[in-house]
Amino acid sequence: MSAETPRPVVAVRMPSAPSSAPADVAPTNPPAVAVSARDVNIFYGAKHAVIDATLDIPARSVTAIIGPSGCGKSTFLRCLNRMHELTPGARMTGSITLDGENLYAPEIDPTVVRRRVGMIFQKSNPFPTLSIGDNVTVGLKLNGIRDRAFLRERMEDALRKAALWDEVKDDLSKPGNSLSGGQQQRLCIARAVAVQPEVLLMDEPTSALDPIATLKVEGLIHDLAKNFTIIIVTHSMQQATRVSDQTAFFYLGRMVEFAPTTELFNNPKQKETEAYISGRFG
Repeated sequence: MSAETPRPVVAVRMPSAPSSAPADVAPTNPPAVAVSARDVNIFYGAKHAVIDATLDIPARSVTAIIGPSGCGKSTFLRCLNRMHELTPGARMTGSITLDGENLYAPEIDPTVVRRRVGMIFQKSNPFPTLSIGDNVTVGLKLNGIRDRAFLRERMEDALRKAALWDEVKDDLSKPGNSLSGGQQQRLCIARAVAVQPEVLLMDEPTSALDPIATLKVEGLIHDLAKNFTIIIVTHSMQQATRVSDQTAFFYLGRMVEFAPTTELFNNPKQKETEAYISGRFG
């Protein structure tokens, strides 16, 4: 799109219309903050990958993170559950809290953080040597749970939440990698959901899927937001408008703008945001 082309108005998922209420009724409180980042700086050796990122992510909603390749989106996402620490030379300054608790406090075990903040990766990664059912419950078993009835109940619940139960309930003993690509990604979502995290991070979860599978996962994201706080990195601005309640735009390692999705796409405040969503660079 050329610089002269008018910026289109993007269709977005709108919140439900509020019910009518008497004028003297006080407005409802703003949504609770699930994840709060303050002055987050992330380094890989000498490389400064994320610079002074500060934002509050509402609970039980979908937050999209958009921006061109290499702008720090996935790096920021990975620091929310301390996965960036698995990369040699990585370090972070600033603070990240979950429900007010500092996730980087010295006494906090990173393994516990990763249980509370689950991750769905770009490429589906079911364990090939495990059955469909065992793929879902592997996290629970690693946490020492052995009660078969409980594991079965949690497995079915997770597969239902991932909109996969009806498709696999008669094939639970088959290998996880016997499923289609879209089903494998939903299986990975079920595996993350089974340990009942508070937050689900999704790093380009549909980039390897066909359009039909993509729409299924997007519908699933909308449903999961009733119970989980979801943060999704996506290269697709159309996907951000379809699934998210608010959107953060990253550019050159900085969070340039963070606003309700309708506002950011239809009335961006920063010139870099407007240039990106109008296609002048990307």
